[in-house]
Amino acid sequence: MIVTRIEEVNQKKIRVFIDHEFAFVLYKGELRKYHILEGSTLEEKLYREILQEVLPKRAKLRCLNLLKARPYTEKQLKDKLREGEYGQALIEEAVAYVKSYGYIDDRKYASDYLSSYGQYRSRRRIEQELLTKGVAKEIIREIFDRMEEAGEETDELAMAVKLLEKKNYHPDTASFKEKQKLSAFLYRKGFTSETIRTALSLDITSN
Repeated sequence: MIVTRIEEVNQKKIRVFIDHEFAFVLYKGELRKYHILEGSTLEEKLYREILQEVLPKRAKLRCLNLLKARPYTEKQLKDKLREGEYGQALIEEAVAYVKSYGYIDDRKYASDYLSSYGQYRSRRRIEQELLTKGVAKEIIREIFDRMEEAGEETDELAMAVKLLEKKNYHPDTASFKEKQKLSAFLYRKGFTSETIRTALSLDITSN
């Protein structure tokens, strides 16, 4: 195997191509440690060591370091590793590793997310945000169902009214154009048309 190209990713990392195909990303220190130079021959034993020992260990450490800072969904963690140009097999191995210790759990992530934002954001908005983060529809539905069974569902009308109060909305004096603008504002927040119509019609000035 011939190292046909070496290119800089940033001040710390180097992208290595073998036989004209991308192989992996190494730190500059690793490049020096393994004496990898453009045009040099890479022995099969060293190639396997990098793929089977060096990169898996680093990918797992990358996951652990990311999770120290904040929670991640499985998709988010995979996306982060993908940004680091780890191969799919390495990504699956690293994520499976942290998952086996319970460090990532999409169900817990969704539950915690709902606890944090359920009083401030509409159900539709939370659902869309969780889907974007890679949480499965079934898990989202399960979390909301559990909340409703416990009688902890949020009052979206009250939530919409609070947002209108912050906008200094007065139903008797607001123009048609202002109502349209606020209606679009609430819709972007994920509220249903029925909730928006009701909120806009209420006299909130006496609250």
